[in-house]
Amino acid sequence: MNGGLLVAGTTSDAGKSVVTAGICRWLVRQGVKVAPFKAQNMSLNSFVTREGAEIGRAQAMQAQACRIEPTALMNPVLLKPGGEQSSQVVLLGKPVGELSARGYHGGRQQRLLGTVLDCLAELRGTYDAVICEGAGSPAEINLRRTDIVNMGIARGARLPVLIVGDIDRGGVFASFFGTVALLSPEDQELIAGFLVNKFRGDVSLLEPGLDMLHGLTGRRTYGVLPFRHGLGIDEEDGLRVSLRGAVRESAVAAPVGEDVLRVAVCAIPLMSNFTDVDALAAEPGVVVRFVDRPEELADADLVVVPGTRGTVRALEWLRERGLAGALARRAAEGRPILGICGGFQILGEHIEDEVESRRGAVDGLGVLPVRVRFAREKTLTRPVGEALGERVEGYEIHHGVAEVTGGEPFLDGCRVGQSWGTHWHGSLESDGFRRAFLREVAAAAGRRFVPAADTSFAALREEQLDRLGDLIEQHADTDALWRLIESGAPQGLPFIPPGAPA
Repeated sequence: MNGGLLVAGTTSDAGKSVVTAGICRWLVRQGVKVAPFKAQNMSLNSFVTREGAEIGRAQAMQAQACRIEPTALMNPVLLKPGGEQSSQVVLLGKPVGELSARGYHGGRQQRLLGTVLDCLAELRGTYDAVICEGAGSPAEINLRRTDIVNMGIARGARLPVLIVGDIDRGGVFASFFGTVALLSPEDQELIAGFLVNKFRGDVSLLEPGLDMLHGLTGRRTYGVLPFRHGLGIDEEDGLRVSLRGAVRESAVAAPVGEDVLRVAVCAIPLMSNFTDVDALAAEPGVVVRFVDRPEELADADLVVVPGTRGTVRALEWLRERGLAGALARRAAEGRPILGICGGFQILGEHIEDEVESRRGAVDGLGVLPVRVRFAREKTLTRPVGEALGERVEGYEIHHGVAEVTGGEPFLDGCRVGQSWGTHWHGSLESDGFRRAFLREVAAAAGRRFVPAADTSFAALREEQLDRLGDLIEQHADTDALWRLIESGAPQGLPFIPPGAPA
């Protein structure tokens, strides 16, 4: 078998990432050697592979669904927004510069098509199947000429395309039909059919519409996936997509001790790797929420200042919102604060930045005895260490170089009283360390909170990935999906006018 599939979507947040992961987990349970692929990803949630390459966390999660180690081949182009108009371009795991949206789409993107096709070909030469994820919608006709992630990669590698639509948003039939009808005849040849996502209710009521859609487009629906809470793991962008739902809408497991523990995460601009707090939210009795007002810190037992792609901008935002003063007062009162990566830098005394913001010398919040200088070379590592008597694993993604001048050592950073800072992302996924840290927080906060002795974040992640595989196995036509992956798009699919504009 040397199969492949592109999972595209009618919109952003249609569910491409989780459907791709679900198909990967279903295939690997069938004994198929499978890998994920996304040619170009725009996200502030990234991960470091063992060889020191930076890729999107969604592709790292999909690799876990495949039960393989992630590599740079799986996400050759990563765009990390630095504002409304520009992004850092990460190519094959390493940053190669900043480009405006116009500069990137004006020519640079199309020149990368050969690179991404080479990466995909290398994966297809190694694995039985490669399940690719698109971006946004394939019918973004303003960007089709330079597209390398949707129909550009499908045409270049002759991949069949499955279009996912979020029926919970409404308008899914129009979205399916319109997506196909806005593509050129050559692109339409590869659109094999549709997958309905996030359906609530009786499927029999949906079936007449699916039959009509088949009659209108000549393309079948490969499955109807029911709505499930809490499946948005390690998605690409925004609190709305990931933790706003996963944390605020899901029920919090009952605490083991007498109290819950309240965690407030500062929703700073250009927040990156906010998935760091997923491990906290997985603990029974830990309530995680995102905040943007100082009064929301008052009842928090722990405040997390997370990573950010714009440290100086986030620092200014904290001052404008009054959160900077609230954090300083909290530190003086000995109430727990954890700064991670950019948040760690913000808690320091001084920042020298001629790289990210180019603002030069800037005063930090002065909570931790740390001076930060931004280097042009990005640190990308997978450190292992010890803290609070427990083994800790993490990963680092930052330009800031920290000089720690005091306090107690804490991973690569320091601790002063109940204020903690480190560049290490992912440290809270180490179960023993997370429990030890939460015990310290609970004691400082005067809470009778007890961490569960048996919570395994890795096991919970595996359960979640298995749930995604179950969705595909139980609610998709897996025989038809298998034929699609193995043999490509059906021959003789009709053209749906008007097609792409000239």
